[in-house]
Amino acid sequence: MKKFKKLREKILLHPMMSFLLLTAFVIVLSGILDLFDASITYNKINLLTGDYDTTLVTVESLLNLSGIKYIFSNTVSNFVSFTPLSMLLISLIGIGIMDKSGFLDTMFFLLTKNVKKTTVTFVFALICILASLTGDLGFVILIPLGALLFKYGKRNPNVGIITAFVSMSLGYGINIMFNNADSAMAEYTQKAARIITNGYAISSFTYLFITLLATIIGASLITYITEKITALKLGKYEEDDEFVQDKDKLTKREIRGLMFAFIGAAIYALIFIYNIIPNAPLGGNLLDYSQARYIDKLFGYESFFYSGFVFIITFLFFILGLLYGLGTKTINNHRDICNYLSHSLDGIGKVIVLIFFASMFISLLKYTNIGMIITAWLANILNNVNFGGIPLLLLILFISMISTLLMPSFINRWAILSGTIVPLMMAAGFSPEFAQLVFSVGSSIAYPLTPAMAYFVIYISYLEKYDKDGIGITKGISYILPYVAVILFMWICLLILWYLVGLPIGIGASATI
Repeated sequence: MKKFKKLREKILLHPMMSFLLLTAFVIVLSGILDLFDASITYNKINLLTGDYDTTLVTVESLLNLSGIKYIFSNTVSNFVSFTPLSMLLISLIGIGIMDKSGFLDTMFFLLTKNVKKTTVTFVFALICILASLTGDLGFVILIPLGALLFKYGKRNPNVGIITAFVSMSLGYGINIMFNNADSAMAEYTQKAARIITNGYAISSFTYLFITLLATIIGASLITYITEKITALKLGKYEEDDEFVQDKDKLTKREIRGLMFAFIGAAIYALIFIYNIIPNAPLGGNLLDYSQARYIDKLFGYESFFYSGFVFIITFLFFILGLLYGLGTKTINNHRDICNYLSHSLDGIGKVIVLIFFASMFISLLKYTNIGMIITAWLANILNNVNFGGIPLLLLILFISMISTLLMPSFINRWAILSGTIVPLMMAAGFSPEFAQLVFSVGSSIAYPLTPAMAYFVIYISYLEKYDKDGIGITKGISYILPYVAVILFMWICLLILWYLVGLPIGIGASATI
């Protein structure tokens, strides 16, 4: 066993080295493709006119002078502006004071006392799936909290990290209501549909029925895999310098601390809830009224609420930790507050360095346009398809999965593919809503598998933090594969069932025209 462990350590690449090798591969590949003048033309829907625009995409080489200049002049700025980095650091400030003050320990004890492990896992997976409604923001909050939830429950924190990551990633195709990405994609879907049917419109509850069922089944399947495969595979977690204390009941101080925290959090939450109610007197100030759908007013990219959401949640965490600490007297002065705020940032250096290499890989991959060329090439393949029904449904599903691996952005890929997929599926009798759903499902299935996804590095970073032997990218992906296989099978069954039976997929929408 010792020889095998040593051999494994030699073979297992550190994630930093893996991202460096991926970056080198992208640089070399871009140079090779440029030598062959790799380019492709595709038809894209123009959102302003509703007509097709012919678009040419060429490879941008990183081995010529302009490419080398881009690497050296933009690597630092790309790292500084890398969204997961800033969001993670800010959210950890709030999580730190909640953790160090004892709030999380007490809260998790209260929530999990006399509750089965499977129930805790199911509820957590369900919350993570529904959190995908907020877009990418849940990754930087629920992954660290998932680790602490399982750690304080005397379980392996990596199990919580894996559960959080796969639930949110796979949850991108299981939204009972549009998130901001769904809404942005719906604009392309509507324009593509109007080429065939004038005035076609899509509601925010288009997928309510099918996704409501998928949410429950998906959370149940994720729970089963977590308990029967992942938890057994990872085994028990051995504590280092931190010890999770046993307790039978809450003390008077802990109860008082929770009362202080909940009252403060309730007042804070009511203020913000009132400010996201449209047209409320002196309220609704955090919404973007230039948008039509409420989800876009709330979580649109120009929304005040969306742009400040991480800080809003972090400040809520600060209130919970501070008031709990004052109530339990684990916080006695301003120095305690300052020390607790930085608690979760202790030992975060490796995570930051890993994020640096990941940001470099992702930014260079985008610069080369390799992902766009592959996606456009797949769109052109679809133009030559002459079959329909279930084979077409499965083809769209798998093309969505393949294109996600090099171009994770749902919106950017749908901008390329929608002009082909929507008319093609409408000609085969599918509805435009169902076409977008199939694309979203395929994309969400492959979403957690690609290192090109910005928040994949958060997942790997936290696995590294809690695993003494180290976690490589391939090992991190291997934990995800059972979830992907089962959820893929679930969605194939649901999509085919809805198509064959003709059930409505949501309010005012069905699988077929």
